[in-house]
Amino acid sequence: MSSWQGVARRLFSSQRRSDDHYELLDADDEQHALPKVNNSPRRRHPYGPRALRAYIFACFHLVTLRRLIFFVLLLPVLLVLGILWSGVPPSYDSVRQFEKRLPQHNLSLPFPEGENGMYLRFPEHLWGHGLNNVMQEIILMSHLAYLANRSYVFEEYTWSHSPLPFTLYDFALRPSRIPLNAFISGPSAGAPMRAPRAVSAEFWERVCPPEKRVRISSKDAPALEEGDDLLVWWTEKLRGTPAGCVEVANDPPVFSWFLFGSTRILSLWPSLSQSPIVKDFAWSPLVTAGVARNLALFTSSPASPSISNTGIDLDLVSARAAPLRDLVAVHLRRGDYARHCPRLAQWGATYMGFNQFDSLPDHFEPPPFSSLTTLTGRTDYYMQHCWPSISDIVTRLAEVRKTYPEGEGELKRVYVLTNGWPGWVDSLREELVKDGWEDVKSSLDIQVDGEQKYVAMAIDMAIAERAEVFVGNGFSSLSSNIVMLRMAKEMDPLSSRFW
Repeated sequence: MSSWQGVARRLFSSQRRSDDHYELLDADDEQHALPKVNNSPRRRHPYGPRALRAYIFACFHLVTLRRLIFFVLLLPVLLVLGILWSGVPPSYDSVRQFEKRLPQHNLSLPFPEGENGMYLRFPEHLWGHGLNNVMQEIILMSHLAYLANRSYVFEEYTWSHSPLPFTLYDFALRPSRIPLNAFISGPSAGAPMRAPRAVSAEFWERVCPPEKRVRISSKDAPALEEGDDLLVWWTEKLRGTPAGCVEVANDPPVFSWFLFGSTRILSLWPSLSQSPIVKDFAWSPLVTAGVARNLALFTSSPASPSISNTGIDLDLVSARAAPLRDLVAVHLRRGDYARHCPRLAQWGATYMGFNQFDSLPDHFEPPPFSSLTTLTGRTDYYMQHCWPSISDIVTRLAEVRKTYPEGEGELKRVYVLTNGWPGWVDSLREELVKDGWEDVKSSLDIQVDGEQKYVAMAIDMAIAERAEVFVGNGFSSLSSNIVMLRMAKEMDPLSSRFW
């Protein structure tokens, strides 16, 4: 019992030792002075073994039980403060309220909407991936619903299925879910089109209770057919299903990555390019406001904007917004592509499907393995197109500027869509300015508010979509979506290039 009391006294006592145990001696007290040799004080060696042992012993004395417990309790507090220092993500409540108020969320509407309407949902939709992997799937799924004459049920962009509104990623908080209308507008997100219009997953839960739902499996679909054949198969399947509330089991995916990453997807372009899903595609007001806020960064003399009574630049919202003259937007993916690009060489991957339109000037034709002595040579070839060095970038942009069609004006400015480190971006900017570019701006220069921070990639894409010339990464879904949108706007195919 006394031993436990002693531990408690040491742990909670306000001072380590009592003053009664020790007292300082007078410096002139000869009685207690150290012995002298030859009437001189003994010389101490501050770095000798004895001094080192004394130093270590003193350090051990500093690590008391009370201090150790305090540090253990303090560590998670410091981690939480460090995470909160990056900011608490917004809730996007205003965007969710906007989605709730969509006019098609009305049970009394006539067929094919309302209580007895025709609906199509993909509950196993893609989640936990980047925006563009999700967006390319949304575009094809909503187009299929349009062909089947059903309301597409759009979902929130989901990073995590955590019950909490935030999730931890890279030692920072990010929203677990973001409403789709924070990124895009247009028919895929419930914008006006001929009935039936797209509805939210929340409205689906009201209009389609579990007892009304019919589930169709994707296992019987022709997985390796051309894109247009796949689309026809699913359209006929859905039109032949009389139930109003249909959900498709997306396992395996109805539109797989193998489709998006091959030329098979090009066969459905004639249908998709004429669909309101693409023709009326628009970025969200949150995104277009971000573009308008930063317009001065990548234009020299912007035209007078047409401002609506809501304060939004109508030219920016329009699906046919004018190009940003003299601007070259370039996509330079860094980060995880340091590992991904060499893997592409091992797999023998090709460009994404929408990056392989015949009318595009640049085509990826890797040399066959038989022409290379080692895999290293093939990897080097892939890296030039997937992970270009600063010198490669400067050379390529100089070529693009030189070969730009005469009469189209002169390319003067560069906007870099990138997740690269600031130091690398600064080095790239310096080299491009040396090569004659008037101005170079990047994703790091964009000014955004709290809500725009988490849709900043869409702001980048909206800029690239309108740039006079776009130079993308052919292996990237982000570049693929930008090229697809530029083609839908009937921009000159010669203005979409690759590394």
